[in-house]
Amino acid sequence: MKADPSAYTIPPAVTDLFVDLLALPAVQRGMAFIQADHEQTVAEQRQICEIPAPPFAEQVRAADFQQRLAALGLQDVQLDDEGNVFGLRPGTGKGPKLLVTAHLDTVFPAGTDVSVTEKDGKLHAPGISDDAGGLAALLGVLRALNDAGIQTTGDILFGGTVGEEGLGDLRGVKAMFRDHQDIDGFISIDGTNVGNITYLATGSHRYEVTYRGPGGHSFISFGRPSAIHAMGRAIAAIGELRTPDEPKTTFTVGIVSGGTSVNSIAAEARMLVDMRSNREAELLALEAQFLDVLQQAATAENARWASEQISFEAKLVGNRPAGVQPSDTAIVQAAWASAQAIGQMPSLGSGSSTDSNVPISLGIPAVTLGRGGKEDNNHAPNEWFDPADAWLGPQRVFLTVLGLMGVAGSTAPLLAKGKR
Repeated sequence: MKADPSAYTIPPAVTDLFVDLLALPAVQRGMAFIQADHEQTVAEQRQICEIPAPPFAEQVRAADFQQRLAALGLQDVQLDDEGNVFGLRPGTGKGPKLLVTAHLDTVFPAGTDVSVTEKDGKLHAPGISDDAGGLAALLGVLRALNDAGIQTTGDILFGGTVGEEGLGDLRGVKAMFRDHQDIDGFISIDGTNVGNITYLATGSHRYEVTYRGPGGHSFISFGRPSAIHAMGRAIAAIGELRTPDEPKTTFTVGIVSGGTSVNSIAAEARMLVDMRSNREAELLALEAQFLDVLQQAATAENARWASEQISFEAKLVGNRPAGVQPSDTAIVQAAWASAQAIGQMPSLGSGSSTDSNVPISLGIPAVTLGRGGKEDNNHAPNEWFDPADAWLGPQRVFLTVLGLMGVAGSTAPLLAKGKR
């Protein structure tokens, strides 16, 4: 849903906290630094974009990002077994721990030309916004904390994750929360809308389904069952499935392939299917219907030709957990107040599939916040990014982090410690 200030309210104490934050000289310095640092942030965005990071091959960009994090003074900067890069900015040791990330990977395959061009003030390149912009914004926030000399009460892990796009299946952020049991909150930098707050997780189950049969010549072997015909029966039945409007629950057969020639009875046919919902229970209910349909299609094709030769395999190739959290949780309130503090109109976004899915599904407070600027044609070769006023994104993240983590000696953290 979209929300406006009259439909969503936060406690006065949270609003007052952000007034107090903006009154601190160090915070004012950090905010001014981010705006003055805008050209550096955009330059890094271009540099990062031109380092290819295709699905499951993010290593070169990860190594570059590791060097950038180390140069900014993070402790124990490392590359984990999954390919994530992260380092620690310690607080006083008496507060919660926050993980702040952007994703390293893009949707574009190896060999894609990722050279950045500029026209009419816009940057054009595959992946220039999603998520080279998020990675650059994260570095800008870190530089501002350093320049302002701010020590937070809580510890902050800054990093880049792998596997956010496509069939990456959130493998990077899944590994982070599997291997780090002490994380109390999470911020993902993705998208551009500075006021938007993604706090609901749209889950997805993705299947690769393969039907197999005997095959044969279309005329000589007529009477044998067809793998394509079986899959066609399944697709027709999938198209008739009914899903609830609330929570929004969807499905699509995205890719189909198979067969040998126009005059062959297909021995094999394959499809990729995507199912999504904002609640796990509805997603599982849809999945159960879908799996039943697959069996019914195989049975029907075999019955049509008095055969038992059609079989199928359904392989789960994507499992992004769904999840909800209260809109009045501290991390959502902090994200709302930070947007207002920089003069932006905050809004509660509808569910989306981002790295935040994993912590939300685990009951860990999490939001996805915009990197600023404007974008279009994401996931397309003609993707573009307009950096005008994009510094508002890092400013908003900077303030949200400080609200959640607390400024040592000045403000208390909003984020609770040790709830996991």
